[in-house]
Amino acid sequence: CQYLRVFVLSERVKMERRKDSGQQCFCSVYFFSLLLYSPFIIGSNSLFQEIIMILMVYTLCISYTFNIYYYIAIMKFHSMKMEEINKIIRDLWRSTYRGQDIEYIEIRSDADENVSASDKRRNYNYRVVMLKGDTALDMRGRCSAGQKVLASLIIRLALAETFCLNCGILALDEPTTNLDRENIESLAHALVEIIKSRSQQRNFQLLVITHDEDFVELLGRSKYVEKFYRIKKNIDQCSEIVTCSVSSLGSYVH
Repeated sequence: CQYLRVFVLSERVKMERRKDSGQQCFCSVYFFSLLLYSPFIIGSNSLFQEIIMILMVYTLCISYTFNIYYYIAIMKFHSMKMEEINKIIRDLWRSTYRGQDIEYIEIRSDADENVSASDKRRNYNYRVVMLKGDTALDMRGRCSAGQKVLASLIIRLALAETFCLNCGILALDEPTTNLDRENIESLAHALVEIIKSRSQQRNFQLLVITHDEDFVELLGRSKYVEKFYRIKKNIDQCSEIVTCSVSSLGSYVH
């Protein structure tokens, strides 16, 4: 038994010297689990209890280590996705917005410090800020209706670009509401650029619901939009879908 105790201690020292702590813990658990079935251990209550305690310690270490790495991985993934989303938002805003008062917008996330100690999940409060030079202000309550609509559309496009690679369907319902003509034209241009960049993606579909025929005509100036669907009442007062050519719309000249 004394020889076995020395052997166990020797193995523990070897494992402690390993650089990979994860491999060290797994090997230690495997080694001591096999050791439990040894006749020398079964016949000695003190050694059996000692190895049980060692196994419990290693099991707790593995669980604690995995929780730490899981938490770090989630935080890193969140940070990477926020950077990716904000980059897309910044590029879309600069290519779409025609005003000079806002350089770009971005989403900022603040950790909620009021979370109870028993709740291990980290909560975030998200807000949209507008930036001009080194000054950043919350958009809430400080932007026009048109800027609010444009920011909402751009954020939705960025979220779809980031998270919806396997479900590339994006629906825009009346996207030109509260937008002036200049921003409507820039929005149409931005949508055409998105369609162009996604043209090789098989599962990408953009659905635009609008009453603005001028906006449809602006989209139709590209080679990617040739037809649209018009919903109207027939003679029986029932809704029907009619396929129309974009070229049938009168050209809008401002």
